[in-house]
Amino acid sequence: MKSPLVTSDWLESHLHDKDIRIIDMRGAVLPPSEPPPHYLTDRAGYDEAHIPSAAFVDWQVDIVEPGSASNDVALAGRFAALMGGLGIDEDKRVVIYDNAASMFACRLRWALRYYGHEDVAILDGGWQKWRAERRPVSAELPQFARTVFVPRVNAELKATSEDIMTGLDLGACQLIDVRSPAEYAGETSRARHGGHIPSAINLPRGALVAEDMTLKPAAELRQILTERGVALDADDSVLYCNSGVSATYGMLAMEMAGARNLRIYDGSWKEWGNDAASPKATGAKRGSWERRRETLK
Repeated sequence: MKSPLVTSDWLESHLHDKDIRIIDMRGAVLPPSEPPPHYLTDRAGYDEAHIPSAAFVDWQVDIVEPGSASNDVALAGRFAALMGGLGIDEDKRVVIYDNAASMFACRLRWALRYYGHEDVAILDGGWQKWRAERRPVSAELPQFARTVFVPRVNAELKATSEDIMTGLDLGACQLIDVRSPAEYAGETSRARHGGHIPSAINLPRGALVAEDMTLKPAAELRQILTERGVALDADDSVLYCNSGVSATYGMLAMEMAGARNLRIYDGSWKEWGNDAASPKATGAKRGSWERRRETLK
């Protein structure tokens, strides 16, 4: 299996490969304490300069199902049309980057894998590292021959609120919340209600990112996960955030650390926290999944 990460050296040496599609997903998420809008895209930055032959994808519009309250992934037809227009089919390797420590890039990686396309990688370090190393950029807009992208849903990568409720009842699901400690504790929230899903372990995404915006090494990630009480050998781990974006970065980190059986709760806290009937917990409690599972039996 190919690595889910590629280096800037590798990408520069493969810029002109015909079987590579490069996707730029730059944007930003502002803290919930800031005035809205909190979710931003950077099409202007892309138009000014981007990695040569990269196409732009809007992380909060293009791969989202219109009208979704929690920014759910686009339905199969909409997603397939976008990928086909970008010249992506089963013969293409997709390399994605952004300027937000890869969380938008990881969201598209997850969406591609959800729809059956596994040959996808993240540019480790993203746009900032590429520019810091003075690598080539372009303002030219690429043109691709339309292809046919055939979506094949991999349901094992996605969790629903019903799945989580069942997991809570049975104590059979390791829940991982990658939001900030303040959001986890209920001190601030992007939804109507604050807090976290009961039994969830807080694994802030920022703890997984190195200073140069690359993913921390696998050994360091394993140490962080162990210290947080995250079990790498769990039969079912579901990650969530506010709308299923930064959770996909947590998924990548856990994969690189050796974990398997990982799913994303696509509705995440925007769905759970806006549901008055869903169970919620507050405070900054921490502990291992094994201890938490015992308390749920």
